[in-house]
Amino acid sequence: MGDQSHMSGYGSVSDISAELKTASGHELERLIERYAADPRTGVRSAVAKARKRAEKHARLVAETREKYRLMRELGGDGVVVGVDEVGRGAVAGPLTVAAVCLPEEPLVLGLNDSKQLTPERRVELARQIRACAAGIGIAHIPPEVIDEQGMASCLRQAMAEAVENTGLDPDAVLIDGNPVHAHPKERCIVKGDAKIACIAAASIVAKVTRDELMVAADAEFPGYHLAQSKGYASPDHIAAIKRLGLSEFHRRSFCQGFLDNQPRLF
Repeated sequence: MGDQSHMSGYGSVSDISAELKTASGHELERLIERYAADPRTGVRSAVAKARKRAEKHARLVAETREKYRLMRELGGDGVVVGVDEVGRGAVAGPLTVAAVCLPEEPLVLGLNDSKQLTPERRVELARQIRACAAGIGIAHIPPEVIDEQGMASCLRQAMAEAVENTGLDPDAVLIDGNPVHAHPKERCIVKGDAKIACIAAASIVAKVTRDELMVAADAEFPGYHLAQSKGYASPDHIAAIKRLGLSEFHRRSFCQGFLDNQPRLF
């Protein structure tokens, strides 16, 4: 009997399985419909898996469209810029803010709070965002300025600079979190990075940008585990500070709780 490919009028089980596994979108839907009546166990299993994948994709599309819909509902019909920060609680490295303006199409599927994504997925989404965005602005506030001015002032400054660096004149600025007073047209949404497309995009771009900077800083300031900790107070990072002292890349005002009167080595 073999795989009964001649009796079924279709191809072999392995060929059909491979076809279903690699197809996507409307092509996947067409193949599922085509092979749904095939009685062979292997094909039925492949169709079932394909259906689950198609359903998962449909949910992802629906969730993403809802984030774009909320972007327009809260931002209006004009130029809408989303803003988010990363590095606020780190003990080393800059505060980094990204501002992103997304077009209606193409949808960037899977936009979410950057903390909910794997590093690999963040990098891929950042690539897609950079390829389609109508504008992207980045701002970094270095450690010494954070020490001098405090986080609240630096956050306002960085968000204002990031919006300006998009090169756009926004009609609405949607910011993750509580009011910042960084822009006259701001609207702040708690957990906006998980709800609104442009804020999620800003969250991802900010995270990927700062992570790349921290990996580069690891070579300049060796021994502090900056590539791994991204400047946050991990056990290895704290132990390194206690052993080596503070570098110029550290926020001295953030380190006093576990380090007193230690010298700078750099």
